[in-house]
Amino acid sequence: MNGFLYGLALQWKLDIRSKSLLVTCYIVPLIFFLLMGGIFTSVMPEMGSTLIQSMIVMSVSMGAFIGLPPSLIETYGSDIKKVYKANGVPIYLGLVTMFLSAFVHLMITCIVIVLLAPVLFEAILPTQLPFFFLALAIYIIVSLSIGSVLGLMVKNQAKLTMIAQLVFLPSIMLSGIMFPIDLLPDFLETIGRIFPASWGYRLMLDNGFCFENLWYLIVVLFVAIIVCGIVLKKQKSK
Repeated sequence: MNGFLYGLALQWKLDIRSKSLLVTCYIVPLIFFLLMGGIFTSVMPEMGSTLIQSMIVMSVSMGAFIGLPPSLIETYGSDIKKVYKANGVPIYLGLVTMFLSAFVHLMITCIVIVLLAPVLFEAILPTQLPFFFLALAIYIIVSLSIGSVLGLMVKNQAKLTMIAQLVFLPSIMLSGIMFPIDLLPDFLETIGRIFPASWGYRLMLDNGFCFENLWYLIVVLFVAIIVCGIVLKKQKSK
């Protein structure tokens, strides 16, 4: 237990010094929120009712798909895992500490958006805040689980960047956060439903917390956990 807490504290200190995490979890998402929040509510005032959910989906997707995986490659693609093994540290410790640390960072960003959106853009707060934050936590966990799969399975940073973008861009373009999903052609709407962003977005909407919007996220989470477990088991045997 002490080793786990030490690892978590060490990861937090590393995160504070990380420029890439600062960019992907704070600077870019908040700049996007400040710019697009004003544009969305000016062009389409009705988006004030879903602005918070839209900006949160974008912020979480960026942090999970672009921010977390490179850190995992640095750990599990280097000699750090050998240090873990030599000192009797469980191979999964790095993943767990990075996962929890990223969860906290993304939650902080989302809380900032929730607090600022009504003040800056007259956005409407979710009426069922407990269910909203529960849905938010679920979406962050599912997104980070996908980011974990990317970071553990892809060994090359350049290839990872390309794959991460192929996951991130459709997540925000086809999920309904940029424009109503009904405006998309049927085949693009179908493709959009493959990505958890569209499900997380609907789950965070008022009266959206239901099994109909939750089941797919649960399936994705379990599949990601199984894949991560298999990959880590192979890492341990090397």
